[in-house]
Amino acid sequence: MGFQKPPGTQDFLPGSVERWQFVESKARDICRRFNFREIRTPIIEATELFQRGVGEATDIVEKEMYTFTDRGNRSITLRPEGTAGAVRAFVENKLYGEPDLTKLYYIGPMFRYERQQAGRYRQFHQFGVEALGAVDPALDAEVIGLGYMFYKEIGLSGVTVEINSVGTPAVRAAFRGELLGFLNPIRGLLCKDCQARIDRNPLRVLDCKEDQHLFEGAPSILDSLDEESRTHFEGLQRSLTDMDIPFTINSRLVRGLDYYTHTAFEYKAAGIGAIDTVGGGGRYNGLVADIGGPDQPGVGLGLGLERAVLLLEAQGVELENLNGVDVYLVALGEAAERELTKVLQQLRLRGIAAERDYQGRKMKAQMKSADRLQVRYTAILGDDELAKGEIALKDMTSGEQRFVPLDRLADEILG
Repeated sequence: MGFQKPPGTQDFLPGSVERWQFVESKARDICRRFNFREIRTPIIEATELFQRGVGEATDIVEKEMYTFTDRGNRSITLRPEGTAGAVRAFVENKLYGEPDLTKLYYIGPMFRYERQQAGRYRQFHQFGVEALGAVDPALDAEVIGLGYMFYKEIGLSGVTVEINSVGTPAVRAAFRGELLGFLNPIRGLLCKDCQARIDRNPLRVLDCKEDQHLFEGAPSILDSLDEESRTHFEGLQRSLTDMDIPFTINSRLVRGLDYYTHTAFEYKAAGIGAIDTVGGGGRYNGLVADIGGPDQPGVGLGLGLERAVLLLEAQGVELENLNGVDVYLVALGEAAERELTKVLQQLRLRGIAAERDYQGRKMKAQMKSADRLQVRYTAILGDDELAKGEIALKDMTSGEQRFVPLDRLADEILG
């Protein structure tokens, strides 16, 4: 039997991987403009990091983590999300000692054992940012704005922003009793997942996609916010309005991680089966202290890159030629073939993407290969042209062909 990829994973092949390179390059460029710097953390971490950081009563920790015992008898987990590892690195490397705000971003694979469906994989990829060291709600708005700009600049339409405040731990503790008073009478009508989580994490029940019809008249946490939480939420809304970022308030939005305080937000978009959430995040003022660091506030987001790529395809977004080959070289004659090797190397040294034939094909087949690569130019070198020190350069868009000095080919292509 031949080998196959594990369930819930993908091969990214030439022809499709270029879309990934496109969205990743956009993410990096936007982070540069927002002054976020890249961080690369291990794919594996101590299991306890996620138990303490993400929360033991979350679906991620209870059901979805890939956890194993290594040869040193340590419990190790493939990272299911990026924030806990980034914050662990922030604490371990004492980045909190820097005088300025710490602004980090990452791009990489995450792992969750989930039911497979469109837009949901067991190995998936996230683009995430974390900003640590400030409580200003304008920073929350900046993070939301960064994600919104990402979706806009890769060419997607119809992406919306939903926000909520989940208050402080004290606010949630007070709201818990009121919420249980509403949920307990309908406990038997709830789905199995909600029945299992109602006593441990009742706020998550309100986020259930299956039971929304049962929550008409449910209490809103927004009515229970203290002055600190209300002031923060109002400041967030002002900043988003000032940035011309449209948003709606969804009082049932809580996200699936325990570390959020104050701001929670999601990006929504239709077009990926039953899934409409394409990214999200929030503020986590207690997380750094929870995993052993100083009491530093933070806010971040995580965007699913699979979902971004699927949306590009679903919306039929036409991207520029992502192959990026500038010129295809064709040799006619033995002396020209030998010279072509030198020319190819010289072009590449000048930063030009260049390709040639290595299969001994006729000129017609080579020109078809150039068409498939969607090159800007073809350059044809025969023995007669070589003797004259020139080469035929053809513009594949206009069809114009001219002879140029061989030693100036790179300059002509670079314009």
